[in-house]
Amino acid sequence: MTYAVSLADIEAAAARIAGVAVETPLLESPALNARVGRRVLIKAETLQRVGAFKFRGAYNRLVQLNDAERKRGVVAFSSGNHAQGVALAAKLLGIPALIVMPADAPKVKAEATAGYGAEVRFYDRLTESREKIAAAIAAERDAVMVPAFDDPHIIAGQGTAGIELVRQAQAAGAALAGVIVPCSGGGLLAGIATAVKALSPATAMIGVEPAGYDDTRTSLRAGVRTPMTPTHRTLCDALESPCPGELTFPIIKDTVSDVAVVTDAEVAEAMRYAFAVLKLVVEPGGSAALAALLAGKVEIAGDGPIALVLSGGNVDPEQFARVLRGDI
Repeated sequence: MTYAVSLADIEAAAARIAGVAVETPLLESPALNARVGRRVLIKAETLQRVGAFKFRGAYNRLVQLNDAERKRGVVAFSSGNHAQGVALAAKLLGIPALIVMPADAPKVKAEATAGYGAEVRFYDRLTESREKIAAAIAAERDAVMVPAFDDPHIIAGQGTAGIELVRQAQAAGAALAGVIVPCSGGGLLAGIATAVKALSPATAMIGVEPAGYDDTRTSLRAGVRTPMTPTHRTLCDALESPCPGELTFPIIKDTVSDVAVVTDAEVAEAMRYAFAVLKLVVEPGGSAALAALLAGKVEIAGDGPIALVLSGGNVDPEQFARVLRGDI
C-alpha cells in the first residue's frame, strides 16, 4: 500500500526547513529515569519556533508554493499552534495569511498569531463551522488552504522531528524500545511514525489522546476511521480533533502499536512535573505523552530506552498558574 508520505518525503522536508526550523534537543532527566525505572529521552518541541512542532509542517507546505500562489495568500483554521506556524512561515516567505480561530482560543496563541502578521478571523465554535468559514474565504480570495494535519507536505514536515529524534538517540547510544507522541488529527504521530519505523523498525510507536477525544484509539480498534461527537471540552485544547485524518489514519493503522488515553488531571500533573523537575513550560496537549508515561498508561516491552515528544509550550499564563497551584 502506498501512503501519503515516505521517508524520502520527510528527508526532502528536512532539507527545506534546515536552517529555518530549530533542530530541537533530545533531553534526558535522571530524576525522570529514576521515577519510571528506565531511560527516557525527551524531544522538546516546546523549543521549536512558535513554541510547537507545527512550524515544521507549515513551513514545508508554504515554501513549496509557486509565485502566483504566494501572491494570492493562504488560509488556515486552528485553535492556536497551527495558526502560529502558518502565520510565521507566511511572514518569513512574504505570503499574506488569514487564520480562522475560535473566539475562546488561548489568548497567548491568538495574540502570537496576529503578532506574526496574520489576519485573524474569530468564530464561535458552538454555532459556526470553521471549515465552512475558511473555505468561503479561500474561495473568495482564490487563496491556498493549508490543512492542520491532513496534507502530505504537512505530515512530512512534522515527520522531520522523527528523523532528528532517532538520529539524536543513536548519537546518545540509545536503541529506542518505543516512542510516545501526542495525537489529535494525527499529523505529528503519522509523520514521526513513518520516520521512526523506517530508521528503527523494532521501535514501538504509541499515541496519546485526551479522554473524550480518543477517536484515533476508537478508530484503530474498529479498523476504520470512526468520528466522535465530543460531549465536553478538554484541558488539551490542541488535541480536540473528533476524527483522525484520511491521510494520517492509514499510516497510523500500520505503524502505531497502541494509543493511550489521559485525563485532564493526569495532564495537569504532567505539566507540574515538567515545570518543577524538567524545568520546562509545556502546554496541556504538549504534555500528553509525559502524562501517559507518569500515569503508567504506556506499556512498552522490555526495559530499553524510550522517547517522548513534548509537542508544544504555548500555555495561557492564567491557566498555567491555576495548574501550578493545583486548582486544575
